[in-house]
Amino acid sequence: MAHASTLEPLASPHRLTMLEGVDEGVNTCVHCGLCLSYCPTYSELGTEMDSPRGRIFLIASLAEGRIALTDSVVSHLSLCLDCRACESVCPSGVPYGRLIEAAKAEIERQRPGGPLRRLFRWVNFDLLLPRPRLLGLAASALRLYQRSGLQRLVRATGLLRLLPGTLSAWEALLPELPPWGGGTLPEHVPARGAVRARVGFVEGCVQRVVFGAHNQASVRLLARSGAEVRIPREAACCGALHAHAGERQRARALARKMIEVFERASVEAIIVNAAGCGAHMKAYGHLLRDDAVYHARAERFAAKVRDLSEYLAQRPPVGALGRLPLTVTYHDPCHLVHGQKVRVQARQLLQAVPGLQLVELKEADWCCGSAGIYNLTQPEMAGRLLERKVNHLLATGAEAVVTANPGCIIQLALGLRARGSAMKVLHLGEVLDEAYRRGGVGEG
Repeated sequence: MAHASTLEPLASPHRLTMLEGVDEGVNTCVHCGLCLSYCPTYSELGTEMDSPRGRIFLIASLAEGRIALTDSVVSHLSLCLDCRACESVCPSGVPYGRLIEAAKAEIERQRPGGPLRRLFRWVNFDLLLPRPRLLGLAASALRLYQRSGLQRLVRATGLLRLLPGTLSAWEALLPELPPWGGGTLPEHVPARGAVRARVGFVEGCVQRVVFGAHNQASVRLLARSGAEVRIPREAACCGALHAHAGERQRARALARKMIEVFERASVEAIIVNAAGCGAHMKAYGHLLRDDAVYHARAERFAAKVRDLSEYLAQRPPVGALGRLPLTVTYHDPCHLVHGQKVRVQARQLLQAVPGLQLVELKEADWCCGSAGIYNLTQPEMAGRLLERKVNHLLATGAEAVVTANPGCIIQLALGLRARGSAMKVLHLGEVLDEAYRRGGVGEG
């Protein structure tokens, strides 16, 4: 295989501990190669070690202690998007997402990087994401940075080029933050009309401070469907970004807290409007499989999790849909289509809107390059995938692209803005909410 000469043997007593238990997953792979043409990084690079099959070979070799975690091995594994497109075409059902997350956790354990990298990860993963108040304060500082004109000055003068590492990529991705206090939700929203269900809603961490309007629209749709909605304040970060970035222990701690919070809420379903969060929460049973106290509770929790499109397709809002003359295309978030196997529901909901024309997007289920924090840690490859995605978006001639994940929204907006396109990036919830508003369903 390509780059085999870079694999450095390692004595088997030094078998990597975080990879214990992956044997069944890697042994499921029959090396057929069907996944290769569906892998974005293999499609771009054409190297075996940057394909699912090649990475499974590396993970198996690491787990068996046959190779060391060299720079080359880390590079190939870290370049994986964890988009899980390979899972959708795998005839053997290889749980690739679980394998790559285990590998990334081992990379973080063995090679956490220098002091600056460790500090940066601590600030984001330990300090900000799990704490809504601190994250809100950070958002306020960024909001001031944007509204004061400092951001325009920094970008115009080229100061971003002086930032170390990938910090310039972080700054370029900053979405326009909403006004102070915008998007705040109450802890309880009553159903409109007869109560048909009692559901919980996850505000999220980034979603809460950046896309509060999407949360508001989502909750209005749920209330219109006859759901009494409970929105626990303590339910902050679900741990998806942590698991995606190899911070497995922190992800487990956040999962336990989320389970406890929604157990107290006593709801029939737990609704999520961020695809990456939904896929992660549906996998809580596996994440906590070795936890005697939480495993069964995690399985019960995961069985209740539903994406917003999934829930609304089964229990559509009551009332007339108003005419919305708009040509849109739809981008499938990876962890919705490949992770949760939810593909048709969003399209069905959009096609039901009078006046709205849905144009299919080429490679609609290919990753846009966001992939958790991938566009921050691997900006070069993320940029290549984004350019490919934007080319397909512009070819549709649509006025807007609709999707259902905050990372995708930020990434697609960046790519379209860079091309000078006026195409809007919309969340499914806000499109449907506007259609019902135009249909005469009031806010009261």
